[in-house]
Amino acid sequence: MTVAAHRSAGVTVKRSNPMKHRDQSPSLPKRARDMTVADRRQVIEQLGLGRDLNDATLTHLAENSVALDFGRRSFIYRAGDPPDSLFAIAKGRIKLSRIEQGTGREAVIDILSAGALFGESALYSTGGPRENFAIAYEQSRVLRIPAEVFQVGMTEDGQLHNYTFRLLGQRLENAERRLADFALNAIPARLERLLAEFSERYGVLESDGVLIDIPLPHREIASIVGSTRESVTVSLNAMRREGTIDFVRRRILIKRPQSRAASGN
Repeated sequence: MTVAAHRSAGVTVKRSNPMKHRDQSPSLPKRARDMTVADRRQVIEQLGLGRDLNDATLTHLAENSVALDFGRRSFIYRAGDPPDSLFAIAKGRIKLSRIEQGTGREAVIDILSAGALFGESALYSTGGPRENFAIAYEQSRVLRIPAEVFQVGMTEDGQLHNYTFRLLGQRLENAERRLADFALNAIPARLERLLAEFSERYGVLESDGVLIDIPLPHREIASIVGSTRESVTVSLNAMRREGTIDFVRRRILIKRPQSRAASGN
């Protein structure tokens, strides 16, 4: 697969061809409770974890999972809940965060989209409660898979076992990278890195650049990069004045170099 890239004042946008579509979710019944085992199996097959699973594992996960719908800002789980299940996103996006008791300050860990698995602490928890929150970033549907069901699948299917360890490794690497980013880089550099990452994960090709197709309020961005809403607003406005980005329908557009040149004339 070829990878194209363009650089926008420090923001490098990588994109794979073809570009992502706005909605890649499989066709689903209108309500989660109407989903059959076959529907749940179809969802699992189209998730990142389901591409190489054997038939018995797919059936095992589908028969023992439950589909649930969540409205925007609803909690899938909270800190303090028992880590007894994993969750696969069938549609929508889920925000993972940690909220400080007393102050209510939030640190966003990640925003995951359809096809992702989360709640994996259920696999390695030593009996303690969850420490993070999982919140629906928009109207979402997830499959809840009991931890013991998932563990049986890992034991019986080497592909699921390998996928899970790769997932854990990737998330550990991401956490280490963010720690280094916080220690070594100032806010503008962290912001540029975030925009580059999100343009790759959520980017949709537009005529004059790549649109990050997810609403990103400044307070959310601030909680991801470890800053304040005011500082993020100042940095984003500076990037907009430079012609690096623009704001389109409450979303951020990473502009092409030629679009920036044309707008500066």
